[in-house]
Amino acid sequence: MRLTRATLTIAATALAPALLFATPVFAADSAPSSSTTVATVSEVDGSGIDEMSDDDVRVAVMRIIADPDTGKAVYAAAQAAMDGTIEDQRYFLETGRWTAQAEDDRVAIARILASADPKTDKAVIREANEALDTNTAEALRAFLETGYRLAVAEDDRVRIARILADPTISDALRAAAEDAIDGTPEEMRYFLEVGQYEVDG
Repeated sequence: MRLTRATLTIAATALAPALLFATPVFAADSAPSSSTTVATVSEVDGSGIDEMSDDDVRVAVMRIIADPDTGKAVYAAAQAAMDGTIEDQRYFLETGRWTAQAEDDRVAIARILASADPKTDKAVIREANEALDTNTAEALRAFLETGYRLAVAEDDRVRIARILADPTISDALRAAAEDAIDGTPEEMRYFLEVGQYEVDG
C-alpha cells in the first residue's frame, strides 16, 4: 500500500490531525537538516493511540510519511507499517517509530560531530559524544532538542570571551561583545555571525 505524496497530503488534510509534532528550536550553522520532525520526549509513551480510530491511526502514519522533514529510518518504518495491517500501524505509532527515530537521531548527531571543529566546538563535541555513549532514545532526542543549543551557546561564549580578551579591538566592538555574551544563545550566535562585522564595518 505505497501511497503517492499527493494522496497522502489529501488524506492528511481531509481528516482531523491525530498527532502534533515539534522540532528542535535552535539551528546553528552546523545543524543537520535531518534532525527530523518528531514528537518531544514527553510524548514518546504512545498514550492515547489505543483510543484513536483506525482512520486516525492511518492518517497519523501518513502525515509522518508526507512530512518532508521525516528522517529516513522513520520514513521506511512508516511505509512498512502502511504496507501492513492496522495492528502494524498502531505498533509503529506506539513503539516502532521511536526505535526508528533513535536511528535517525544517531545519524543527525554523527553529522554534527563530523562538521564540528575540535578547536572551537568543544562543548558540542563533548555533549554529542555523551548522548551517543548514553545511547538511549531519550538522551539522543534531548541532545537534539535542547543539549545541542546549550552546547553551541557554551562554545559561542568562549569565542566571544576570546574577542573580549583582545586589547586591540575597538570600543564599539567591545561594547557589542559584552552585550552579546550576556545575552541569549541566539543573540550570541547572531553577534558571531553578523553583529561583530556590522560594528567594525
